[in-house]
Amino acid sequence: MLAPIIQISPLTKIRRHRELPVPGKVLVRQSQKVEALDTVAETILAPEHLMLDIASSLYVSTEKADDLIQHAAGEMIQKDDLIAGPVGITQRVVRAPRSGRIVVAGDGLVLLQVNSTPYEVHAGMPGTVTDLIPDRGAVIEATGALIQGVWGNDQTEFGMMQVRIDSPDDKLTADDLDVSLRGAIVLGGYCADPQIFQKAADIPLRGLIFTSMDSSLVRLARKAQIPVLILEGFGFHPLSAIGYNLLTSNNGREVSLNAEARDHYNGTRPEIVIPLDASQAPEDASLAIEDFAKGQSVRIVRAPHQGKSGKIETIYSQPIKFPSGVRALGAEVVLSDNERTTIPLVNLEKIA
Repeated sequence: MLAPIIQISPLTKIRRHRELPVPGKVLVRQSQKVEALDTVAETILAPEHLMLDIASSLYVSTEKADDLIQHAAGEMIQKDDLIAGPVGITQRVVRAPRSGRIVVAGDGLVLLQVNSTPYEVHAGMPGTVTDLIPDRGAVIEATGALIQGVWGNDQTEFGMMQVRIDSPDDKLTADDLDVSLRGAIVLGGYCADPQIFQKAADIPLRGLIFTSMDSSLVRLARKAQIPVLILEGFGFHPLSAIGYNLLTSNNGREVSLNAEARDHYNGTRPEIVIPLDASQAPEDASLAIEDFAKGQSVRIVRAPHQGKSGKIETIYSQPIKFPSGVRALGAEVVLSDNERTTIPLVNLEKIA
């Protein structure tokens, strides 16, 4: 059975494809150094159109309106440029409400395609552009520590990480946040406090990382103006030992918080990248696909051992019956506290 991979590494080479969903303009060049919030590529996803009724606005007939229109289809215009007129004693005119391109001009009407806010793809981490993807984006490469999570609100930020967790099973409330954290990305434990997002906005913070979060806060997390990333899942789940050690040992470092939504199709996950200066690092394993095997480090993704990590001791070749009554392929896993347990393979992720 193929092993889903979650990456938790104190030092690795990280390569990420940053691509537009539709063709657009690539804004970086080969070998360029980029920062986490630099725009790699941009495009207009949904052009906005405005229909201007020239005849009605100038109180003239359709034929007369066509004679008064000053621009032809295809022309670019700026906000407040004269579109039609003047006419009458009061010298009535129609001016462009916004900048854009005239698509249609005639029959007393002007259809204006206005300049919309472009959709942007950011680098997501400091690094180097190693490859360009024509009309779509680029491949960014960096070296550093990496830990992936399970949920994010689809925002990105870069800043200093401040740890507000004293143990893997700690909790975080709004009272734990104060102005000394202004501009920081805060790592906390389990959160069930709906006031925390307003407190984060008031300070303000640049991002929130939770060990786990109550599912009732999902709506508020989606609306938050800063990235929110969950490492272990919904409901109370302690942080894995390997994740706790990695993050707490990097307290005070600059981190890239990429809280993109998890995509099972292309394998992307929300993640934290901690840039580190290293002359040599192991090859990036983010695209590796392999079967479960003895000796692999794994993370358990469902109760009763959710969030715990360990090593596979035995892979069972035939389906076995679990206490729930389900028969499935499984493995004996030795947890980090030396406890042995049998887990269905579908409940495991390989730690790379």
